[in-house]
Amino acid sequence: MPVLVYEKAIQNFIKENQLIEKGDTLLVGVSGGPDSLSLLHFLHHSRKEYDISIEAVHVDHMFRGKESYEDLKFVEGVCDKYNIPFHQKRINISEKMKHRKGSLQESARHFRYSFFQEVMSSSNANKLVLGHHGDDQIETILMRLTRGSSGMSRAGIPIKRPFANGLIIRPLLSMNKKIIEEYCESYGLVPRRDPSNNKNDYTRNRFRNRVLPFLKEENPLVHEQFQKFSKEILEDELFLQELTLKKLNNIWNKLGNKVSIDIIRFDEMPLPLQRRSIHLILNYLYKDVPSSLTFVHTKEILEMIHKQGPTITIDLPEGLKFTRSYQEGIFHFESLYNVEPFFYIVEEGKEVELPNQASIMANRSRIIHYDDLYIMKIKEESVSLPIIVRSRQPGDRMKIKGLNGTKKVKDIFIDEKVPLHLRDQWPIVQDSNGVILWIPGLKKSVLDTCEDAESQIILHYKQ
Repeated sequence: MPVLVYEKAIQNFIKENQLIEKGDTLLVGVSGGPDSLSLLHFLHHSRKEYDISIEAVHVDHMFRGKESYEDLKFVEGVCDKYNIPFHQKRINISEKMKHRKGSLQESARHFRYSFFQEVMSSSNANKLVLGHHGDDQIETILMRLTRGSSGMSRAGIPIKRPFANGLIIRPLLSMNKKIIEEYCESYGLVPRRDPSNNKNDYTRNRFRNRVLPFLKEENPLVHEQFQKFSKEILEDELFLQELTLKKLNNIWNKLGNKVSIDIIRFDEMPLPLQRRSIHLILNYLYKDVPSSLTFVHTKEILEMIHKQGPTITIDLPEGLKFTRSYQEGIFHFESLYNVEPFFYIVEEGKEVELPNQASIMANRSRIIHYDDLYIMKIKEESVSLPIIVRSRQPGDRMKIKGLNGTKKVKDIFIDEKVPLHLRDQWPIVQDSNGVILWIPGLKKSVLDTCEDAESQIILHYKQ
């Protein structure tokens, strides 16, 4: 009877979620414990039914010395017995921790999955099969909710997801630990046991040993309810993320490892889409989203976006920062203010590329619509050639068209709400005597003219 429960549950789950297809090469992650051992046993004995190939992989993290090495030899022996190709690696995680940040468990996961990826490529396996079960799902969801996770991470462990050159699949998420143990007992499987699972040193163990028994007393089929919750959350989140991405595509600007957003348009989105926009941006910037990133950080970012005022910056995990400057928000790792001073001579007919990705050109073509802030017309006799474009300098002043007297360039930037990080890369156009003629896109000097003249110089600024 226990065998039938296990087999029926896994077969239905595989079919319902289309986890295995004819011709698949499955790489099964096997620790030697009941979950992965039962999974390997089932798949091996079902290989003809599904028309699949089976290989196994094991990583010894060397946490428990001889004991963990014996786990490796145990799995190797099982694979020899079933004539299953076996891939293994011993990784001293404690030694690796000396050269990287993060917790022991995070590091172990990083190196374990890196090896899985290597093996999938070398063995041409298209699916990595892992033994996470329904009780693992309950623990994961509760841990993440307790920690303050939000969005899709609340769904817990996904049934399947892209990985390496294929997918990760988890066929045991439909059943609890009890069913797995009964399956092992029925077939005489004697799995390895990790004694550290009984200790409450780790957060997961405390949920497993203290919270899970209570939930099972309330409802023996609680794992099914959590899996249903996971599936519904995932479906809802995928739908909302699709809506979010459509909105976000008109709001964000991706420049390598930096993302900027238009705060005015961002603020027009419903709050649920704003939260998910931030998640999408963070997922884009982080190679691996750190576990220390929580809902608290999303809340801080939203609070900054909704505030009015000058430049503010907050720190996020692993060196990422969020800076709000007037109506622009920037997610960035590097400093925004490391801009080298620049100085270019503008030769007639030649386009000058500027550090802010814009360009400027001078020619003598006749232009009708010249009053735009991105085009300026000057009488040649009123300036001293050549025309120069440079970065701002302390004490810069200009005579603004339509105003009496001069005004500091610094004050112009403040009045026009130019973000602080853009000011050092904003072009200042002057003649060879140092007279400031133009701040493209912002202000023209009194030397801008509406009259046509044979000696006119036309300046074009292209963003």
